[in-house]
Amino acid sequence: MENTNLKLRGMSCASCAKIVEDAINSVRGVNECSVNFGAEQATVTYDPRKTNPEAICDAVDAVGYSAQPIQDDDLFTADDDDTEQQARQAENRALVRKVWVGGIISAILVIGSLPMMTGLSIPFIPMWMHNPWLQLVLATPVLFWCGSSFFINAWKALKRHAATMDTLVAIGTLAAYLYSLFPTFLPGFFTHQGLPADVYYEAAVVIITLILLGRLLENRAKGQTSEAIRKLMGLQAKTARVIRDGKEVDIPIAQVMKGDVILVRPGEKIPVDGEIIDGSSTIDEAMVTGESLPVKKQPGDEVIGATINKTGSFKFRATRVGKDTFLAQIVKLVQQAQGSKAPIQRLADQVTGWFVPAVIAIAIATFIIWYNVMGNVTMALITTVGVLIIACPCALGLATPTSIMVGTGKGAENGILIKGAESLELAHKLQTVVLDKTGTITQGKPTVTDFVTVKGTANGNELNLLRLAASVERNSEHPLAEAVVNYAKSQGGELTDAQEFEAIAGSGVQGYVSNQWIQIGTHRWMNELGIDTSALQEHWDRLEYLGKTVIWIAVNSKVQGIMGIADAVKPSSVNAIRTLQKMGLEVVMLTGDNHRTAEVIAREVGIKRVFAEVRPEQKAETVEKLQSEGKIVAMVGDGINDAPALAQADVGMAIGTGTDVAIAASDITLISGDLQGIVTAIQLSRATIRNIRQNLFFAFIYNVAGIPIAAGILFPFFGWLLSPIIAGAAMAFSSVSVVTNALRLRNFQPKTIG
Repeated sequence: MENTNLKLRGMSCASCAKIVEDAINSVRGVNECSVNFGAEQATVTYDPRKTNPEAICDAVDAVGYSAQPIQDDDLFTADDDDTEQQARQAENRALVRKVWVGGIISAILVIGSLPMMTGLSIPFIPMWMHNPWLQLVLATPVLFWCGSSFFINAWKALKRHAATMDTLVAIGTLAAYLYSLFPTFLPGFFTHQGLPADVYYEAAVVIITLILLGRLLENRAKGQTSEAIRKLMGLQAKTARVIRDGKEVDIPIAQVMKGDVILVRPGEKIPVDGEIIDGSSTIDEAMVTGESLPVKKQPGDEVIGATINKTGSFKFRATRVGKDTFLAQIVKLVQQAQGSKAPIQRLADQVTGWFVPAVIAIAIATFIIWYNVMGNVTMALITTVGVLIIACPCALGLATPTSIMVGTGKGAENGILIKGAESLELAHKLQTVVLDKTGTITQGKPTVTDFVTVKGTANGNELNLLRLAASVERNSEHPLAEAVVNYAKSQGGELTDAQEFEAIAGSGVQGYVSNQWIQIGTHRWMNELGIDTSALQEHWDRLEYLGKTVIWIAVNSKVQGIMGIADAVKPSSVNAIRTLQKMGLEVVMLTGDNHRTAEVIAREVGIKRVFAEVRPEQKAETVEKLQSEGKIVAMVGDGINDAPALAQADVGMAIGTGTDVAIAASDITLISGDLQGIVTAIQLSRATIRNIRQNLFFAFIYNVAGIPIAAGILFPFFGWLLSPIIAGAAMAFSSVSVVTNALRLRNFQPKTIG
């Protein structure tokens, strides 16, 4: 199976989205399709042996809409982005022109119709403005030029034996227009209480104008929902300074090739992903990873395209360009998430499937009932038009996708990549969060946490001993040796060469440094060598109790110090875990380490339930066990051995600093590796679902209350009918209100619960 994303054109409401979705699903070879009305996209899973994107697009074209595959290669193509923007701007400009024309003519017609509406003679309104022929001349271009799209789309739908929002608008306004032709051409044809019937040109014109105004406002608001994508794409550098044939050449970013050597100076954006080969610097990666502090980089370190070089100059070799860059992958994931459909939207989809035909049936019944009860064509027409106009399914179709678009975009801004709307929705239901220990709660590499010397820190004794030990250890490839060397460098120790270096398997290392015999290793080895360890025995006992690995340092066969080495807890882990617990979530630790070490880390971070000594193949079974307890479980991990557990969990969260396999198996990726990202992801999910529920509530209540009122249910009690003009205004602004509510998510900020 393969996936493709399609850009759709021509949809005007949720019913249109349902028609497109049904058309794509009818193509032989299509396994699954999800059409997002708000994003104007379709995500399609298909069998390439049976169909292809071109055939799928043809199926969309056949039902009166258009579709075009979104190519990965065009992800960062400026021309493509400009074309998209220009098309949207052109559509908005056309709408603005039509709204202005419709607005001016609406004002003239409404003023001319005031005597009819109020039943009063208004002296300051000239008689010629009452003339039905003038109103016909003014109304016709508004109806058939400004409102042409409604009639064209309604006709297309009719040919497909379907009905959409355009069908409702076209029938309603055309009914008012055609009814008004009779009093214009045949003044005595319709009468009420012996008087000629009134004309309703102004109702048709105002309805068209208000709906166009609503569509204009909706388009502009929908444009803001994809702001996150534009921000991400805008991060990329436009040019790169490439060294070719020994010369520095500035070239467009699209021309950079894998393997190119690129020079970056202070303050410049890094053009593409790569590896530093010369020089060093600190780099601000906040825009991509969410990490607030600049990161020090040196030869051998990776750099990410679109991040900002702060201090030094360096050269790096491009390793990923174009669609393969880290930023391009982020944009692709966000686009996929914004085009996906959340389970909560299924109810709205089911409703829109029968909504428009049901409204037409209600409108017909309304006309028949009022005409038979009152014997008044005018009243029957007003209520019928009101029902057709007010029953817009747009708000229902926009309720979920607009919130999902803003929510997933906001996640990307906070360093959280959400692969689909289903994951975003499910995260708010989580009850248990399972954390892998190594690389998730902890740094994932041995770090010196304690350093104690016999002579203390007097006269620089501690730094000197550290220099001697690290000078020997740097000749070893053991992970503990790397921890000692890194610690020495961080303390400012200058290392020297060691002579007669020797590594004793399972015991330690030894060698001469500055004519002193240095031995570094285990407590057992020290005893075997006959070296007295009693001076630091108490410290050794304490570090052992804390589950740390302890190495001894002897100079000229006398113990001078010990080091406690552990996989240090990430600075953010304690606060993040505490916040998760205060949010009502159970936090569980899962690790392959021994029980003693696991319990020590668990106590440090405040976790009460621990699964230790769990083999990689058992991790998924542990998650399944928690699920069997009736819990909705999230798994957070970073390693290859975490991938099965990530896939088993209801929501898999991968640490972005981990392996590609773990990230591929997850539903949500935390780019920075900071556990605060879990808190943010869950809080964002809760905020998004709350926003969707608000939208759905208003959309349903609007239609449930609006249709009966438009049908005249209040008339027997209050003698009041809903004007079709008010119905048009209400319909137009219902969609705008839903999108505006969704845009409130842009103000989302993660909270730390104290």
